[in-house]
Amino acid sequence: MVKSFQGVRLAEPKKSPEQAVLVQDHMSTNLVTFHPDDPIDYVIEVLTQKKISGAPVVDDFQNLVGMISEVDCLKEIIKGKYNNTPRIAGKVREHMSKDVITMDPELTIFDAAHKFLELKIRRFPVLKDGKLTGQISLSDIIRAIPKLKSTTW
Repeated sequence: MVKSFQGVRLAEPKKSPEQAVLVQDHMSTNLVTFHPDDPIDYVIEVLTQKKISGAPVVDDFQNLVGMISEVDCLKEIIKGKYNNTPRIAGKVREHMSKDVITMDPELTIFDAAHKFLELKIRRFPVLKDGKLTGQISLSDIIRAIPKLKSTTW
């Protein structure tokens, strides 16, 4: 009688499907938005009240047309001081950034982090099929890192 011995076989560890860490999982979706015709003093009031530093600007059809930030508002404040006008009368359309760089919701947060470093921008609107679906900020990326599992790296 012949006995065959193959030795101890190690079972391969079960591989769980890799967890994709995507922008859509960490972006803000309940956004403060502004309209191009909103006055700058209203924007300053909302940014201060909500403790945010900027927001997307959308038209009547909710299409992204720009971004407005504290820095953009500061330009109008300086203009008012220069012209000795206490009221901040400018409109969002006059000060918003119109050439907006966006992110895809299915981009990984690691690729997003690279874009933040490369472009030195604090927030990106997230578009899906051309529509604004959210916004990802540098803070969102930083908050996502501790939640990652070691296998996700």
